[in-house]
Amino acid sequence: MKKSEIEAYAQALVMPIIEAGGYELWDVEYVKEGQDYYLRIYADKEGGITIDELVEISRALEAKIDAEDKIEGAYILEVSSPGLTRPLKKNRDYERSIGKLVDIKLYKAIEGQKELTGTLEANTEEQISVSLEDGRNIDINKNEISMARLAFVE
Repeated sequence: MKKSEIEAYAQALVMPIIEAGGYELWDVEYVKEGQDYYLRIYADKEGGITIDELVEISRALEAKIDAEDKIEGAYILEVSSPGLTRPLKKNRDYERSIGKLVDIKLYKAIEGQKELTGTLEANTEEQISVSLEDGRNIDINKNEISMARLAFVE
């Protein structure tokens, strides 16, 4: 199976577990790091998810994957929270982050800056609007963003 097929397959298997527990699926990724492949499931819920809940999801998913045995080769299954500085990848990630402080890295500089921090003000399919710390508002096309994530706030 291709990377995208493995991710879609894992998502289809984990969604009933996620929904039954009242959780939210943040992301699924299948990546190679060094010699190892990782199948990562990121889950969360309002107020935060506990380690015990993540273990519950992991065990249930592992049982389903093992029963069907469709993923070829060895991989490491990881089920975790997306973390405080969670990445913004999908349109829904941007939508639910409106009003929050975000860190953005760009492929090319805009107004002399490749790294920006500001409040996410608006989101469309093609672009976001960010209110920068210096008071400026800037519109950024999503295809110009190399990385976007929630900023760490103490």
